[in-house]
Amino acid sequence: MNDILDWILTTVAGVDPVVRTLLAGLGILLETSVLVGLIVPGDTVVIVASTAVANAVEYVALVVAVVAGALSGESIGFALGRYFGPWIRSSRLGRRIGERNWAKAETYLRRRGGIAVFLSRFLPVLHSLIPLTVGMSSMRYRTFMKWTVPACVIWAVAYVTVGSAAAGGYRELSDRLHFAGYYFVGAVIVFILLAYVVKRWLGHREARHMEHEESSTE
Repeated sequence: MNDILDWILTTVAGVDPVVRTLLAGLGILLETSVLVGLIVPGDTVVIVASTAVANAVEYVALVVAVVAGALSGESIGFALGRYFGPWIRSSRLGRRIGERNWAKAETYLRRRGGIAVFLSRFLPVLHSLIPLTVGMSSMRYRTFMKWTVPACVIWAVAYVTVGSAAAGGYRELSDRLHFAGYYFVGAVIVFILLAYVVKRWLGHREARHMEHEESSTE
């Protein structure tokens, strides 16, 4: 296990820090702007990049790049929704996403407003659809940014911290413990499972909230 992880971490660390940081930011930008996140989760891109963080400067640079990428991507998504939303929704890609998911994002945004924008960063599928959906709505860009900035910052700090801390802990233990690789894998798996549970809980909570609002208006 240690040999495999050493090879993976060495390979990632072998990429120039500037290139690695820019690629992470670009990956997040694509995730939120052109629906790439429905295929390749941004979580994976950020965690892989963060395993190579070697010092505080690289940590801060990666967080800044991820936040900048996320905000740029969401801004592009907003613009695409504003000018091409109906066309994207009726396109082949839009039909593959499913009318049910589009309607869900629309209803969620209409009922929860800015809170929907904030929470969507942590919800599957919706985090890629909400920027486009907001662009097709009457919400102003300034309001959209007010809610999405803190969500992107929290998300970026959480993922970069976990990835860099797990990799750093592994490097400290790998020379002394032959099972250090299991520590690294276990730490990442626990975080991913925790993130999944939180996303599921938020999803169910928001779904119940919308059901309650629907029943109260009948």
